[in-house]
Amino acid sequence: MAVVPGGPRSGPAAGAHFFCTAGRGLEPFLMREVRERLAATQVEYISGKVFFTTCSDLNMLKQLKSAERLFLLIKKQLPFPVSSVNKGKIFNELQRLINDDPESWLNAISIWKNLLELDAKKEKLSHKNANPLKRKVGEDDITAKKLKTEQIQEIQETKECQLEKQIEEKILEQGNFITEGEKFQEELQNDITEAVDTRNQSNLTFRVSCRCSGAIAKIITAQEVGRVIGIALMKQFGWKADLRNPNLEIFIHLSDVYSVLGIPVFRVPLACRPYIKTPGLRSTIAWAMASLAEIKDVYYVGADVSDSQLSGAYDNLKAAGLKDKIELLKVSVIELPLPSESVDIIISDIPFGKKFKLGKDIKRTVQEMERVLRVGGTMVLLLSEDHHGHLKGGEASSGPLASRGGRTGDPGGEERVTGAEKAAVSEPAPSSSAASSQERLATVPPLGSLVPVDCHRVSLGKTDALISKYMKSSSPGR
Repeated sequence: MAVVPGGPRSGPAAGAHFFCTAGRGLEPFLMREVRERLAATQVEYISGKVFFTTCSDLNMLKQLKSAERLFLLIKKQLPFPVSSVNKGKIFNELQRLINDDPESWLNAISIWKNLLELDAKKEKLSHKNANPLKRKVGEDDITAKKLKTEQIQEIQETKECQLEKQIEEKILEQGNFITEGEKFQEELQNDITEAVDTRNQSNLTFRVSCRCSGAIAKIITAQEVGRVIGIALMKQFGWKADLRNPNLEIFIHLSDVYSVLGIPVFRVPLACRPYIKTPGLRSTIAWAMASLAEIKDVYYVGADVSDSQLSGAYDNLKAAGLKDKIELLKVSVIELPLPSESVDIIISDIPFGKKFKLGKDIKRTVQEMERVLRVGGTMVLLLSEDHHGHLKGGEASSGPLASRGGRTGDPGGEERVTGAEKAAVSEPAPSSSAASSQERLATVPPLGSLVPVDCHRVSLGKTDALISKYMKSSSPGR
């Protein structure tokens, strides 16, 4: 598959092919998001990546919340055969990715530049249409304003002449995702758009980022792939390699399932939210949980017993401009200072891992949450395997934990339960001896009035977790 053909002036109006990387298990969330947010078509996925076609501009693409990174697709094809360990044959196949279809590369570069150009024009138009000062000004003020405008224009001209220096300075800040974020990327891309003639491909500088996994990784290294691809691009298009300050980055992933080549649309990953000052749960996981909860309320309360967690949450709310809209409480989750059935939605990242040993106490925690949740309300929990098993207790067969499936589906949108989710449904229940050790809880169903609605197994990096959705079906005693 290659990008949609088009001349140098073609833009996203014709539709362009993209793909996003996603954490394992988040592909169904991302597929749904690109359909709803971008009106995307031809949506399909492979593990860790979602492919789609859309006419959306950069401003809309920046809004994706469940994706890690966004790429403009150059090629997607079947994997290289690795039955032979002859590196020479594999290197020849790599060169053919460029030499056999140079038009796909040129079309991709044109679309990439046009996306940036359209974004730059919209940004300039936005500044131009900004509301003028309503108060009257005297002649001195007008003169001063004209002088200021001339100074700004002079600075802009100087800025264009010193583009190379600016790019270097900005890339030095590339790692500081939480301070500059998307604003830095937008400025950088606008500079590139102004500096590079969209009709002259030979002016580009580039670098190649490679990843090899599976059988092919045992034969060749990512460094070897990068060198072969880089040399082929220089010979075919006259581009210049620049490992430090390139205009363009080429990404290639070779695996047992596919070979994918693309162009990162933003240097800063979409998952790096500029307003997150204190890191916590991965932003994409948090968004997936909120999406599953279908939040529509206007009053929010956050609770934690830790001062440091509350301080970090406050810093993030302040940076996001939400400190006056979300109330933070220092309380224990097992003693919430809220009336029974007073909350519509609860979202919680249940502590687990080496640092936190909640164990079977999770039942007490969930029962307190159940108490404050209204009938018909929703609870979305991030659970470890152990927590999930404790909550299921003897009710493993009472209802499917993935009754609405994982929304993974095929490109047509059919919903189904994935293999990972089936594994989650079929987890063994705790032993009878363990259950009998808690007499108080033995008389109460592990989930009380909470009915399992949906379940997704997701990766947290070194370990997996389960995003589980429940609905409260009735009040206690009914």
